[in-house]
Amino acid sequence: MEETVTIHCNNVRLEGLLNQDTLEKGVVITHPHPLYGGNMENPVVEQILRSYSEKGFTTLRFNFRGTGKSSGMFDNGLGELDDVRAALSYLKDLGVNDLYLAGYSFGARINASIVSSGYGVRDHIMISPPMGFMSFDDVVTMPSTGLILTGAMDDIAPPEMVQAAIDRWQITPQFEVIEGCDHFYAGCLPLLKDLLLTYLP
Repeated sequence: MEETVTIHCNNVRLEGLLNQDTLEKGVVITHPHPLYGGNMENPVVEQILRSYSEKGFTTLRFNFRGTGKSSGMFDNGLGELDDVRAALSYLKDLGVNDLYLAGYSFGARINASIVSSGYGVRDHIMISPPMGFMSFDDVVTMPSTGLILTGAMDDIAPPEMVQAAIDRWQITPQFEVIEGCDHFYAGCLPLLKDLLLTYLP
């Protein structure tokens, strides 16, 4: 059962939803672009959440600054980095041992910078990293990235661009391209969930 929590990030207050299960493992889940209607109640985010919950994870999703009831303003991907760090610290302060990170679209892009900077997470999952929409040039390495998913018809996260980035990062994640799916996963959420449940510990 999720409860509403407030995550403090400097002078910004972030609205979050926490489902506390085991303290052995916890995940922060990030949402799509706020300026295009993205928030923590996005259907893909909720499917990611359900997958982690079924595996016994403590889960924390939140609205980026300026979204929903979170204070502040959209900061073009800069302040949002602090938002993710604050959410991870929130779980750490709860006593969660192993931190996991998962993001969809814009959320995956923000998480990529966090992981590339060397923030220690046990595992990192990207759903449709928006390489056809946002630059990933500053992301030079992607340690702990175990799973990357996109749709075969995703023009915001085209499979060939994602594969090129994987090659550039010199990593070997499980890379899944879901046939018949576009960026919004309409009709594909059960397939997404099955892949996540198969992958997650």
